[in-house]
Amino acid sequence: MAEEPTRRRYDSLRRIAQAQQTSAEIARAARTLFVAKGWAATTVRDVAREAGVSVPTVYAAYGNKTGLIMALADAADLSADLPRLLTDLETTVDPRRQLAAMAGYDRRLFERAGDVIMLLREAGRTESELAQAYRAARARADDAHRQVLAAWPPGTLRRDLDVATALDIYAAICNIDVYTELTVERGWSPERVETWWGSVLVRELLGEAR
Repeated sequence: MAEEPTRRRYDSLRRIAQAQQTSAEIARAARTLFVAKGWAATTVRDVAREAGVSVPTVYAAYGNKTGLIMALADAADLSADLPRLLTDLETTVDPRRQLAAMAGYDRRLFERAGDVIMLLREAGRTESELAQAYRAARARADDAHRQVLAAWPPGTLRRDLDVATALDIYAAICNIDVYTELTVERGWSPERVETWWGSVLVRELLGEAR
């Protein structure tokens, strides 16, 4: 008899675990279908069928397709390991190593969640909320990079660069389209892209004292 109260005691935890598992399965199914079929061609019913759940279960977990892709975008940020980037930045004052740390974060983000970033950009062409979310994500990335560049002592950047221009150059080099071109179209490994980014950023951004 003592086992029954103990089992009931953990029923709520069991329900939470089951709900989290279901949500994860729905998210995996949505990511698979969005990549394979595209945002516009994928329906909530498709996602439910792929995940092996009912349509109301998808709506209960994420609300709609917009909620699904927003959740995928949030998970994409986590996948790149932001705490690792912060540790790398805080353990060195060498601009070259800080640039390498930033390139490493971008490489992890694009390698692990590049498909989600492309999906969000595609979906934003027809969904204003998702377009805003994509712009907000880009703005967060710019702000993070700006904080690093602006913290460097005077003379660290090339003499002909200010922080705003340096930020533009960084964005032109380290972006999802360059990553995709090199890894998908030209067969580079993600590691090679990261190494190349690090060397190009040093050459393009840092002054003679580098």
